[in-house]
Amino acid sequence: MKKLLLIIVSIVLYGCLGMPPTVTPVTGFNLNHYLGKWYEIARLDHSFERGLSRVTAEYSINSDGGVRVLNRGFSDVKKQWQEAEGKAYFVNSKDEGYLKVSFFGPFYGSYVIFGLDHDNYDYAFVSGPNTDYLWLLARTPSLDADVIKRFTEMSAQRGFDTSRLIFVEHTPSQ
Repeated sequence: MKKLLLIIVSIVLYGCLGMPPTVTPVTGFNLNHYLGKWYEIARLDHSFERGLSRVTAEYSINSDGGVRVLNRGFSDVKKQWQEAEGKAYFVNSKDEGYLKVSFFGPFYGSYVIFGLDHDNYDYAFVSGPNTDYLWLLARTPSLDADVIKRFTEMSAQRGFDTSRLIFVEHTPSQ
Protein backbone atom coordinates (compact mmCIF):
# COMPACT_ATOMS: atom_id res chain seq x y z
CA MET A 1 0.00 0.00 0.00
CA LYS A 2 2.84 2.42 0.85
CA LYS A 3 4.40 1.76 -2.54
CA LEU A 4 1.12 2.54 -4.33
CA LEU A 5 0.71 5.78 -2.33
CA LEU A 6 4.29 6.78 -3.20
CA ILE A 7 3.60 6.18 -6.91
CA ILE A 8 0.38 8.22 -6.79
CA VAL A 9 2.09 11.10 -4.96
CA SER A 10 4.95 11.03 -7.47
CA ILE A 11 2.53 11.20 -10.39
CA VAL A 12 0.64 14.11 -8.83
CA LEU A 13 3.80 16.04 -7.94
CA TYR A 14 5.68 15.40 -11.16
CA GLY A 15 2.91 14.53 -13.61
CA CYS A 16 2.93 18.02 -15.12
CA LEU A 17 6.55 17.82 -16.15
CA GLY A 18 7.46 16.67 -19.59
CA MET A 19 6.37 18.09 -22.89
CA PRO A 20 4.42 17.15 -25.98
CA PRO A 21 6.42 14.58 -27.99
CA THR A 22 6.52 17.01 -30.93
CA VAL A 23 8.12 19.82 -28.90
CA THR A 24 11.87 20.20 -28.46
CA PRO A 25 13.35 22.82 -26.14
CA VAL A 26 15.73 25.35 -27.64
CA THR A 27 19.42 24.87 -26.94
CA GLY A 28 22.01 27.58 -26.53
CA PHE A 29 19.60 29.23 -24.07
CA ASN A 30 20.94 32.13 -21.99
CA LEU A 31 18.91 32.87 -18.88
CA ASN A 32 20.49 36.30 -18.36
CA HIS A 33 19.20 37.40 -21.77
CA TYR A 34 15.75 35.97 -20.98
CA LEU A 35 15.33 37.80 -17.67
CA GLY A 36 13.12 40.88 -17.55
CA LYS A 37 9.63 41.75 -18.69
CA TRP A 38 7.70 39.87 -21.38
CA TYR A 39 4.26 40.65 -22.83
CA GLU A 40 1.85 37.83 -23.57
CA ILE A 41 0.85 38.20 -27.22
CA ALA A 42 -1.21 35.01 -27.58
CA ARG A 43 -2.21 31.99 -25.51
CA LEU A 44 -4.50 29.02 -25.37
CA ASP A 45 -7.31 29.52 -22.87
CA HIS A 46 -6.98 28.10 -19.37
CA SER A 47 -8.66 28.88 -16.07
CA PHE A 48 -5.80 30.71 -14.36
CA GLU A 49 -5.66 33.47 -17.02
CA ARG A 50 -9.24 33.46 -18.21
CA GLY A 51 -10.59 36.97 -18.76
CA LEU A 52 -7.24 38.70 -18.29
CA SER A 53 -5.85 41.35 -20.62
CA ARG A 54 -2.54 43.24 -20.53
CA VAL A 55 -0.81 40.08 -19.30
CA THR A 56 2.90 40.25 -18.57
CA ALA A 57 5.50 37.95 -17.08
CA GLU A 58 8.59 39.22 -15.35
CA TYR A 59 11.57 36.99 -14.65
CA SER A 60 14.40 37.71 -12.21
CA ILE A 61 16.92 35.69 -10.21
CA ASN A 62 15.88 34.37 -6.79
CA SER A 63 18.31 34.28 -3.87
CA ASP A 64 18.53 30.47 -4.26
CA GLY A 65 19.67 30.80 -7.89
CA GLY A 66 16.27 29.87 -9.31
CA VAL A 67 14.04 32.19 -11.28
CA ARG A 68 11.39 34.41 -9.68
CA VAL A 69 8.29 34.55 -11.89
CA LEU A 70 5.76 37.35 -11.54
CA ASN A 71 2.72 37.06 -13.80
CA ARG A 72 0.33 40.00 -13.93
CA GLY A 73 -2.90 40.65 -15.82
CA PHE A 74 -5.88 42.98 -15.71
CA SER A 75 -9.33 41.56 -15.06
CA ASP A 76 -11.82 43.59 -17.06
CA VAL A 77 -14.69 42.02 -15.08
CA LYS A 78 -13.25 42.84 -11.65
CA LYS A 79 -11.58 46.06 -12.87
CA GLN A 80 -8.39 45.21 -11.02
CA TRP A 81 -4.92 43.76 -11.51
CA GLN A 82 -4.26 40.16 -10.55
CA GLU A 83 -0.80 38.78 -9.80
CA ALA A 84 0.70 35.36 -9.27
CA GLU A 85 4.24 34.86 -8.03
CA GLY A 86 6.09 31.65 -8.67
CA LYS A 87 9.49 30.09 -9.02
CA ALA A 88 11.22 28.20 -11.79
CA TYR A 89 14.23 25.91 -12.08
CA PHE A 90 16.00 24.23 -14.97
CA VAL A 91 14.98 20.62 -15.52
CA ASN A 92 18.14 19.55 -17.34
CA SER A 93 20.99 21.89 -18.25
CA LYS A 94 21.07 25.69 -17.98
CA ASP A 95 21.56 26.10 -21.73
CA GLU A 96 18.33 24.27 -22.57
CA GLY A 97 15.01 26.17 -22.57
CA TYR A 98 13.27 23.60 -20.37
CA LEU A 99 12.24 24.71 -16.90
CA LYS A 100 9.78 23.61 -14.26
CA VAL A 101 7.63 26.34 -12.75
CA SER A 102 5.52 26.39 -9.61
CA PHE A 103 2.89 28.79 -8.33
CA PHE A 104 1.47 26.32 -5.81
CA GLY A 105 3.95 24.88 -3.32
CA PRO A 106 5.50 21.61 -4.43
CA PHE A 107 3.48 21.34 -7.64
CA TYR A 108 5.49 22.04 -10.80
CA GLY A 109 4.51 22.32 -14.43
CA SER A 110 6.65 22.42 -17.54
CA TYR A 111 7.80 25.63 -19.18
CA VAL A 112 9.32 24.64 -22.52
CA ILE A 113 10.74 27.31 -24.83
CA PHE A 114 10.58 25.76 -28.30
CA GLY A 115 11.07 28.89 -30.37
CA LEU A 116 13.26 31.88 -29.58
CA ASP A 117 14.81 34.89 -31.23
CA HIS A 118 18.37 33.87 -30.29
CA ASP A 119 19.83 37.19 -31.48
CA ASN A 120 17.91 39.66 -29.32
CA TYR A 121 15.49 37.52 -27.29
CA ASP A 122 12.62 39.61 -28.70
CA TYR A 123 10.08 36.75 -28.74
CA ALA A 124 9.61 33.26 -27.33
CA PHE A 125 7.28 30.34 -28.17
CA VAL A 126 6.42 28.47 -24.96
CA SER A 127 4.67 25.16 -24.30
CA GLY A 128 3.46 23.54 -21.13
CA PRO A 129 3.41 19.80 -20.41
CA ASN A 130 0.93 19.06 -23.20
CA THR A 131 -0.74 20.71 -26.19
CA ASP A 132 -3.33 22.43 -23.99
CA TYR A 133 -0.76 25.03 -22.87
CA LEU A 134 0.79 27.46 -25.33
CA TRP A 135 2.06 31.04 -25.18
CA LEU A 136 3.64 33.59 -27.50
CA LEU A 137 5.70 36.12 -25.53
CA ALA A 138 7.43 39.28 -26.71
CA ARG A 139 9.47 42.11 -25.24
CA THR A 140 6.93 44.63 -26.56
CA PRO A 141 3.11 44.69 -26.41
CA SER A 142 2.88 44.04 -30.17
CA LEU A 143 4.77 41.79 -32.53
CA ASP A 144 5.49 41.63 -36.23
CA ALA A 145 2.87 39.68 -38.20
CA ASP A 146 5.57 37.42 -39.68
CA VAL A 147 6.58 36.23 -36.20
CA ILE A 148 2.94 35.60 -35.26
CA LYS A 149 2.49 33.60 -38.48
CA ARG A 150 5.66 31.56 -37.77
CA PHE A 151 4.46 30.90 -34.21
CA THR A 152 1.02 29.80 -35.43
CA GLU A 153 2.47 27.52 -38.11
CA MET A 154 5.12 25.95 -35.84
CA SER A 155 2.53 25.40 -33.11
CA ALA A 156 0.00 23.82 -35.47
CA GLN A 157 2.71 21.49 -36.83
CA ARG A 158 3.36 20.40 -33.25
CA GLY A 159 -0.27 19.52 -32.58
CA PHE A 160 -1.56 22.65 -30.85
CA ASP A 161 -5.08 23.75 -31.78
CA THR A 162 -4.17 27.23 -33.02
CA SER A 163 -7.78 27.95 -33.98
CA ARG A 164 -8.35 28.45 -30.24
CA LEU A 165 -5.59 31.05 -29.77
CA ILE A 166 -6.52 34.13 -27.78
CA PHE A 167 -4.69 37.29 -28.81
CA VAL A 168 -4.13 39.37 -25.71
CA GLU A 169 -5.24 43.00 -25.61
CA HIS A 170 -2.61 45.39 -24.27
CA THR A 171 -4.38 48.72 -24.54
CA PRO A 172 -6.13 50.05 -21.43
CA SER A 173 -9.89 49.52 -21.42
CA GLN A 174 -12.07 52.59 -21.60
